[in-house]
Amino acid sequence: MALHITGDTAADELLTENPLALLVGMLLDQQVAMETAFAGPLKIEQRTGATDAATIASMDPEEFLAAFKQTPSVHRFPGSMATRVQSLCQTLVDDWGGDAAALWTSGDPDGPTVLKRLKALPGFGEQKAKIFLALLGKQYGFTGEGWREASAPYGEEGSFRSVADIVSPESLTKVREHKRAMKAAAKAAK
Repeated sequence: MALHITGDTAADELLTENPLALLVGMLLDQQVAMETAFAGPLKIEQRTGATDAATIASMDPEEFLAAFKQTPSVHRFPGSMATRVQSLCQTLVDDWGGDAAALWTSGDPDGPTVLKRLKALPGFGEQKAKIFLALLGKQYGFTGEGWREASAPYGEEGSFRSVADIVSPESLTKVREHKRAMKAAAKAAK
C-alpha cells in the first residue's frame, strides 16, 4: 500500500508509513489545498525532527508555532493549526498511548466504533471523521465491518468526493471537479 495524495514522494511516503502523519494531514485539511494540508506533516518533521505524538505534544508551543510559520508555512492559519496539532497529539498520548493507529486497530473495532473514536479527537467533526474513515477503508487497509456505511457518502465505491479517493493525478482532478460542483450548487441554493 502506498498513498499518492500530495504529488511529493517524500510527503506521500511519510503519510503511508506514519499513521500520525496521515491523521495530522487530515486535521490540516481545511481552507488550504489538499496537497498543502497533507504535505504539512513532512514540513513539521523537517522543521522539528518530531514524528511522534508524545514529542509534538511536549514541544514548547512557541517553538512549535515558529516551525509552522517558517516559509512556506505549514498552514495558512499557523497559530490556530499549530495549537490544534499539539492538542490532537496530546489527546493521542492521553487516550491512546501516543499511537494514532490504535484508533483503528485497538480492540479490532468496526467502522462505527472508529468513526466515534475519530469524532472524539480535537478538530475532527462529523464530516472530517467520515472522510478519514473512508481514507482508512479505501487506501489504508482498514477492513472493520460497516466502515463504508459509517463513512457514507465518502466510502462509496467509485466516488470522487474527497482525499479518500485520490490515488493518481487523474483522480485528484476528478475530486477537485466534484468539490467545485458542490460549492457551485451550494452557492446557487443560497
